[in-house]
Amino acid sequence: MNNRILCFGDSYTWWYIPGSNHERFPENIRFPKRLQELLGWNFEIIEEWLNSRTLTSEDERPGKEGRNGSSYLIPCLDTHDPLDLVILMLGTNELKHVFQNSPEQIGNLLEKLFVKVILSRKSQFQDKYPQVLIISLPIINEGTKYSSERYIGAAEKTKQLKEIYSEIAKRNNCHFVNASDLKVGSDGVHLTEESHIKLAEVLYEKIKSIIF
Repeated sequence: MNNRILCFGDSYTWWYIPGSNHERFPENIRFPKRLQELLGWNFEIIEEWLNSRTLTSEDERPGKEGRNGSSYLIPCLDTHDPLDLVILMLGTNELKHVFQNSPEQIGNLLEKLFVKVILSRKSQFQDKYPQVLIISLPIINEGTKYSSERYIGAAEKTKQLKEIYSEIAKRNNCHFVNASDLKVGSDGVHLTEESHIKLAEVLYEKIKSIIF
């Protein structure tokens, strides 16, 4: 059986083109697709990305129903069971100033409602539990119109979350990839084409050390 890897995240990993009106990078750029190519077909990359996905906050904007990631996590895990690894890249939308979350609050939510839930969710079909790989968040550039309207104070918070996420990984015997040095695009939030390529390469090396 192939090694099955679930990627659970938001618009970073939905491949949102910075500065666009909800346009996606083509498949040859998107980091999950590139990761699939690098790993080969003994691996199955399962993509579960959603624009504006939060940890627990409810997005009240029209057309943004179902963005609470915690309520969807267990059904998602069971849908794709059995899983060998779950990659988490979440928390950016909780940084929106409308939600008024501190880095510590975001870390607590990620650890309690995602990391611990995944690690304790035994397969219904096999005698195993999935491993977890946490990706820290790129540093938000607040100097753009898009980010300044949504992410006041988020640059410093994303810097703090790198350390918080790293400690969560250590406490829970999880894997960790630092993405804080990845470049964001013209909107100050979403990853550039080059960042998608780099992240796929970093994840490939990390997953090799976990599963091969």
